[in-house]
Amino acid sequence: MRKIAALIALLTGAGCQTAPEGTVAFVGVNVVPMDSERILEDHTVVTSLGRITALGPSSESSPPRGAQVIDAHGMFLLPGLTEMHAHLPAADTPPEEVDRILFLFLSNGVTTVRGMLGNASHLLLRQEIEEGTRLGPTVYAAGPAFRASEDFTVESAPERVAQQKAAGYDLLKILEGLSVEVYDAIADEAKRVGIPFGGHVPNEVGLLHALSAGQRSVDHLDNYLDALLPDDSPLNDADAATRSRDLALHADESLIPAVVAATKIADASAVPTMALWETFNADVGVETYTAQEELKYLPAETVNAWIRSQEERRARINPEAGARVIEIRKKILKALQDEGARIVFGTDAPQVFSVPGFSIHREIAIMASAGLTPYEILASATRNAAEHFRTDEFGRVAVGARADLLLIQENPLDDAANLASRVGVMVRGRWLSEERIQARLAELASAGPQ
Repeated sequence: MRKIAALIALLTGAGCQTAPEGTVAFVGVNVVPMDSERILEDHTVVTSLGRITALGPSSESSPPRGAQVIDAHGMFLLPGLTEMHAHLPAADTPPEEVDRILFLFLSNGVTTVRGMLGNASHLLLRQEIEEGTRLGPTVYAAGPAFRASEDFTVESAPERVAQQKAAGYDLLKILEGLSVEVYDAIADEAKRVGIPFGGHVPNEVGLLHALSAGQRSVDHLDNYLDALLPDDSPLNDADAATRSRDLALHADESLIPAVVAATKIADASAVPTMALWETFNADVGVETYTAQEELKYLPAETVNAWIRSQEERRARINPEAGARVIEIRKKILKALQDEGARIVFGTDAPQVFSVPGFSIHREIAIMASAGLTPYEILASATRNAAEHFRTDEFGRVAVGARADLLLIQENPLDDAANLASRVGVMVRGRWLSEERIQARLAELASAGPQ
């Protein structure tokens, strides 16, 4: 931070006559700083060398000489958004497809992603983006997922944790199926070496045990419904398929406050992925999803695989139970928000009909329908995400923060859906105008489903 402070002092001092190349000044803009629910009207924000270097009333500020000036009068500037559950491309993905996914995130203002489908190629991807040799959102990379297998034991778990820590991954990804003993071995070693772990909650482990063990994030609100089963529920002795199908029909909503309190006490982050779970559980035809215009930005084979998957899933669902899943998840989300637990924004993109970047708009609509205010939704994708990572690098519009910004036409505190009124996106100080974004999207559409 000392180097950053010195840079800012240099750029804002009297001796700085000409701005460094790439300096940008947003003039006359209404700033949504996300340090609280407020707007700083008619301000000038200057970015240089990847950082926010100045912020103040336009009447008291002048753009540095040589800066690119963006006339943003009447517009709104807020921090770039964070996707807390992304699936980054696999190691064998062609470079052009990797760039497609990265740009789709950026095109909708997502400037930070937490990759939750890990492999070693993501470490290189993270480095390329940091060094500026590849355009993309800042990456937090999970390692290869911890999943149940015959050779994954209490004895081998600590070594695998240590290997991922040594490799430089940002977190460990937990999957279903682990025994309590193996899970605890992972948790103990993770705490010892200092690497967070998150993701799913194995059924045998259960939500309350995972929270007490220090799991940093619970993705998809995984196992929250299971935690609402009363002790005398007939599902406690049911087979896995029956339990999964009918779980929501037996959930006891009076237990919601207890699981919410446990989440807050544990200081864990809840990653709801509401839109995806609605896709999984809603009894609606696949044509509801194939009508999404953004599918044109993905390869035909991807879209066709999603269609087949959704048709197979719909044939298996219990419509009554599915509707209850959607209803109870919204109640859990609202209770988490009302009690001050940390909610962080995630959509699990790319996943079934969740197109990177574009999926945020479906997620926003569902979060709003659950009763969250525009500011609460925005906070989940900005300041809350930064708090999860215990950093002040991003998530707010403040001097010294990384220059990840979203410029829009309409006030997002009136309606979080106004994020769609995009004027441009800045990522690590690089300005992408809406004109440029649309030109690139047009290129991607020409290579999408035919």
